[in-house]
Amino acid sequence: MTSRNAIDPRRLVGVHAERVTNISSTDYPGHYPDEDNSWNLEKFQKNLKVKVQRLSQRSIEFDLVGVDASIANAFRRILLAEVPTVVVEHVYVWDNTSVIQDEVLAHRIGLVPLNIDPALVEMRDATNQPTDRNTVVFKLQVACERNPHAPKNSKNPAELYINHEVLSSHLVWEPAGEQEDVFAANPPAPTNPNIVLAKLRPGQEVEMELHAVKGVGKDHAKYSAVATASYRLLPHIVIKKPIPPHLADKFQKCFAPGVINVHPLTKEVSVDEHNIRKDTVTREVLRHPEFTDMVELSRIRDHFLFSIESEGAYAPERLLPEAIQIMRDKIANLRKAAEALLHADDAAGDGDVQMASV
Repeated sequence: MTSRNAIDPRRLVGVHAERVTNISSTDYPGHYPDEDNSWNLEKFQKNLKVKVQRLSQRSIEFDLVGVDASIANAFRRILLAEVPTVVVEHVYVWDNTSVIQDEVLAHRIGLVPLNIDPALVEMRDATNQPTDRNTVVFKLQVACERNPHAPKNSKNPAELYINHEVLSSHLVWEPAGEQEDVFAANPPAPTNPNIVLAKLRPGQEVEMELHAVKGVGKDHAKYSAVATASYRLLPHIVIKKPIPPHLADKFQKCFAPGVINVHPLTKEVSVDEHNIRKDTVTREVLRHPEFTDMVELSRIRDHFLFSIESEGAYAPERLLPEAIQIMRDKIANLRKAAEALLHADDAAGDGDVQMASV
């Protein structure tokens, strides 16, 4: 049985059959009347926790504890819109006799994630000329022809034709300047070589030159460093009264598998503290009158369960530090502007400061 005293009630958002309670934050997050709410780094470090729960080649799940929802949401938005990546932006079509129009094919190519580390490429704007430091060039040249050695009576295009599909693996990097040395450890290429871009038949050909540049997701979704970046609050379940043995299995089925444990002999019901994160807070248990006074559902307002999927050059574990660095740069710009206003000389100007782009 989960102890109701284990968590400060002010950290809980109540979940009831028809409503939620305690959803409003204070004017200043974490500040309450008649308390010393002055900033304390030691206290903040004690409450702040980041724990990785699952890590794979393309995704990561971690807990972020001890921050306000505004901070967690800022990280989510930065991950979606402001962590830079390098993708194809300019497409020069020399020949395209496939059935896919130039614009559609160029759009599909732009969505192909590349393994280029954005830290090795400079940002390019409309005034910059393409150089080996801000542009990575690929060539795409694929022609379809019949396979003279195809089996008789075969209807499989892979056997009948050579290059019957234009794949992302057909993008060939054309090094320029110092790029061969810069990208020696990891030559630029699509992260997935098997993305189908177009289908060809004998006599059809595609020849293009592709220029990849650095950008951010708020300019175009193709630059987004993540496929998804989301979070939810950690569920909190309190069993207020012992569940009668004959209702134990019914109570267990009201929650996601693994959330509720039932002893096979005594039928004693308990909450699995490790698997409680699997609960989706469906409120199914509150639909049954017999359980109304036996259980209390809530969520912990400062315990965020993050789930991030990487689709670009970033390893999943690198994404949150990148978002933190971008936020630090934003804060530094804001501090610079505030100090300029504070120390502005009325005779010299109004304290305006040129904000750096982040």
